[in-house]
Amino acid sequence: MKKLVLAYSGGLDTSYCAKYLSKEKGFEVHAVSVNTGGFSKEEITDIEEKALRLGARSYTSIDAVQTFYDKVVKYLIFGNVLKNNTYPLSVSAERIVQAIEIVNHAKKLGAEYIAHGSTGAGNDQVRFDMIFQIIAPEIEIITPIRDNKLAREAEIEYLKQNGVEYSWEKAKYSINKGLWGTSVGGEETLTSEKPLPDSAYPSQLQEKEPSEVKLTFEKGELVAINGVKDLPVANIEKLNNMASKYAIGRDIHVGDTIIGIKGRVGFEAAASLIIIKAHHLLEKHTLTKWQQYQKEQLGNFYGMLLHEGNYLDEVMRNIEAFLKDTQKNVSGDVFVGLFPFQFRLNGIASEHDLMNASFGSYGEMNKGWTADDAKGFIKILSNSGKIYNHVNQNHD
Repeated sequence: MKKLVLAYSGGLDTSYCAKYLSKEKGFEVHAVSVNTGGFSKEEITDIEEKALRLGARSYTSIDAVQTFYDKVVKYLIFGNVLKNNTYPLSVSAERIVQAIEIVNHAKKLGAEYIAHGSTGAGNDQVRFDMIFQIIAPEIEIITPIRDNKLAREAEIEYLKQNGVEYSWEKAKYSINKGLWGTSVGGEETLTSEKPLPDSAYPSQLQEKEPSEVKLTFEKGELVAINGVKDLPVANIEKLNNMASKYAIGRDIHVGDTIIGIKGRVGFEAAASLIIIKAHHLLEKHTLTKWQQYQKEQLGNFYGMLLHEGNYLDEVMRNIEAFLKDTQKNVSGDVFVGLFPFQFRLNGIASEHDLMNASFGSYGEMNKGWTADDAKGFIKILSNSGKIYNHVNQNHD
């Protein structure tokens, strides 16, 4: 039998693929899922049982939460990456790591084929296919849903005809949860004017009394919460549990998809939004003006390339090296106020705080220069403007 690795989530599309590819196409299907923070142990057990019942020869769950942080999330924080100044790349960032883990698993098994359940109308098909083709061009990619333009109803009918009686009733809202945030899609996000209702978001308001949390960063990484040290992944999870009780981190992202159409998706990302904004505030105090400027350009570029599936381009490693180097002095505490539906950055404390210099305080008394120094500086600074105005004063 032809050995095939199937990227399997347990949903309708990949369940159809498992049955169709094993029964109709005669593949020896090896199902694999990659956990980047969205699956509980109970869910993984359920996914395994379902995959094997559908005809998969084997099922493997790969824990890639730490890999996801080390390879991607860390640099999203270093770069303060928010797509269109809004979206922390919660799902698109996960797909890259999932694709790499899946294709490496396929190579390990010696599979000749690899399959996924993406349609032909989304970003994921591009991300998966690009990674697969770059790492293993010798492995053929199979995509039944995309190739056959299958509707949801046709998939359900096929599974029923083959004795698969799971409930495939479409949830009103599609939820995709991971370490770096949760996407939320529904009929409202297919429009341009409708907001998602509060009930659509996975976390509901539980805490109404304001509180303050202290986030401690070392070289750009979140190493402690309220003075308690832990690994960054654990701290992200702790902060998310804490802040999601305030229903923080809800928004809707509108952006350009890889395939050229506009897309709209809701998301809930309490921890990632707080961490990025807190980290950015700390950088404002500890980095120079030109460090911040160059970081903003490269951070945006890194996020765009990652979003569009170009993670394996060598320029990404170059940008990561730059971003890491900028974090040498990004250490200290950031104080964040938590409130229902919002958070506030209250301030920072750092031994690298450039406001602590003895040269002067903004808007107050100058200590490192005289009045004549200031006048001379301003006179020279205005030279280019004077020259331009003089040369062009008689011209429109």
